[in-house]
Amino acid sequence: MNSSLMLRASVFALAIGVTSLHAGATDLPNGKAVFDSTCAACHNTGAAGAPKLGDAAAWAPRIKSGPQALYASALKGKGVMPPKGGNNSLSDAQVQAAVNYMIGQVDAKAGAKAVAAKPAEAPKPAAAPAPTPIPAVAATAPAPAAAPAPTMVPVAAGPIVNVNNFNRLMKPPAQRNLPPPQDGIHDPANDGTHSLLPPLTAFATFEKGVSGNRVDWVKTLADGKIAPRFDRNDPNAKPMVMDLNIVREVKGSMPDVVYPHKQHTEWLDCSNCHPAIFVPQKGANQISMAAILLGQKCGVCHGKVAFPVSECRRCHSKSKPMAVKAEAKP
Repeated sequence: MNSSLMLRASVFALAIGVTSLHAGATDLPNGKAVFDSTCAACHNTGAAGAPKLGDAAAWAPRIKSGPQALYASALKGKGVMPPKGGNNSLSDAQVQAAVNYMIGQVDAKAGAKAVAAKPAEAPKPAAAPAPTPIPAVAATAPAPAAAPAPTMVPVAAGPIVNVNNFNRLMKPPAQRNLPPPQDGIHDPANDGTHSLLPPLTAFATFEKGVSGNRVDWVKTLADGKIAPRFDRNDPNAKPMVMDLNIVREVKGSMPDVVYPHKQHTEWLDCSNCHPAIFVPQKGANQISMAAILLGQKCGVCHGKVAFPVSECRRCHSKSKPMAVKAEAKP
């Protein structure tokens, strides 16, 4: 995106009412605090298609829609982003302040680039002298044949190649729970694949969920509608269920994370996670949203074979009082 286009985006923001978009100087520090605690995990990394902070090209069409549309998206959620970024303890004013802060970062960068582009244009390079004609010779070598244009090989439509891509469960409705021959997981050339029940049929009586394949597997298991086989070789083996919650404190206003061993050990043996993924020792595991988004730690399963990280409240479930930041005095 060139500097003139960024400048026009900034001017448009001014035209639609910069006072309503930025809501005053005292709003920006509070907006930054909300951004750092709730929005940064996605908007600093671009996770799940979120526009990155200060990316004028990504924000220009959003700025064009006006501040009220941006506020509505942040408050009510849009696409994979949950309402209020998954932090329902935020007030509407705090969410709007975070939006104002993000837009302010775009305007600041766009203005700086526009000013930097104003110096006088560099002199045009002098025209190259005309080439000296080469005298004709009795016999000239044939001109080399032009290189053939590269052949564009069309990509055939088909199932997802790498089914373990992170957040592969975050799909539009038309691509969820496809029949086994079309899901990119099962072998469509195998006759057994075609004998499997389509997920929409198999899941019809299960408890409904709001993410992934739209099944609440924890409730479905608790209701006795499914009975996972705990051991591949021994159909009578019973799981060793551990009813223990681990609470991980989170910086900022985002609720703390509660990890329930019970719901996990009803499905998995301890050796699935310990010690290769999580060292069973207090303070030995450094976990961040960046690592999870890269498919590490919790991201080994969540987003691949368990619910995706768009469901913030499924993990960040222990609320804590949000510190009130004093406004700066004029």
